[in-house]
Amino acid sequence: MSVTVYTSSSCPWCLRAKRYLDSKKIEYREVNVSRDRMGAFEMVLKSGQRSVPVIDIDGNIIVGFDRKAIDSLLSGNQSS
Repeated sequence: MSVTVYTSSSCPWCLRAKRYLDSKKIEYREVNVSRDRMGAFEMVLKSGQRSVPVIDIDGNIIVGFDRKAIDSLLSGNQSS
């Protein structure tokens, strides 16, 4: 499973998303778009959004911190 979380330094929802994934013991790559221009470009290409968090789970994009969507994608990926 491949998980990327696009964040910024001042985003409280990003922190919540990372803590949630940590609580589920999900490994992820964090891309801080406030420090990484190419990461920001990658995020906009994938999601069409400039706001964070954006979570990419195996190519499925979630904009914002949506536990239900995260759980749905994680359970689908874990059962395969």
